[in-house]
Order: sequence, then C-alpha cells, then structure tokens
Amino acid sequence: MFGNGKRNGNGHAVAAITTLIAEGTVIRGDVAFTGGLHLDGRIEGAITADGHDAVLTLSDKGEVSGEIRASNAVINGHVEGDIVVGERLTLAAGARIEGNVYYKVLEMAAGAQINGKMVYQPDVPRQLPRPEIVAAEA
Repeated sequence: MFGNGKRNGNGHAVAAITTLIAEGTVIRGDVAFTGGLHLDGRIEGAITADGHDAVLTLSDKGEVSGEIRASNAVINGHVEGDIVVGERLTLAAGARIEGNVYYKVLEMAAGAQINGKMVYQPDVPRQLPRPEIVAAEA
C-alpha cells in the first residue's frame, strides 16, 4: 500500500509498509502488527511484529517508550527500551537508543547513538514470541 516489498541482507523479502502512524499521534499501550509499520508518531508501550518478513520503520520524528521485538527494523528516531531484532536492524544517523540492542545483522550509520549493550545473537528465532506468551510460560 505505502511501498514496495524489499529484501533484507539474507535475500528474504520483507513486507511493504501497510500501516502508518502519523506525526502527532500518541498511542498508549502495546502494539502488535504484521507486515510493515511506519511510525512518525509516538508509542508508549511495547511493539511486537509477527512474521519473519515484518518490518518496523521508525522515522526521525518517531518515538517509542517500550520494548521493540521485530524480525526487521529501521530506526532513525528515539527509543527508550530494549530492541530485539531477529533478522536485520538498521540504525540510521538520527537513531537514539536508550536500552539494549539484540541483533543478528546490524547496519549502523555514523551519528547513531546507543546508550546500552549491543548483543550479537546469531540464533534469534525467526518468529519472535509475543511478550504475553513469554510471561505465561515463565
């Protein structure tokens, strides 16, 4: 709807942008999505993407206060919370992360900032578990 499907570093197709959260929009609560989510607004809660081709794009105007779990993510805004990415994480020059970053493949532009640990995890599952499922199993 908003863009063409692209390929990640492994040659796997990633979803086109199917959902847009506009600048000035604030969502208080957890968000789960499939496909592609482009965030120009603010989410105060966890973001969970379902599917190995799902992609979160956080623009330079976007903000997240909570954990992000996705197969693929492009971050160019501000995140307060951990980021767990199962396939490819791209941190653009405007990325400001206050939390730990767990990744399989990382591309980081000059100027991106991380205030936390960077943890390489080659065996992050393709289908990331939802936080409520993990909590129920614990």
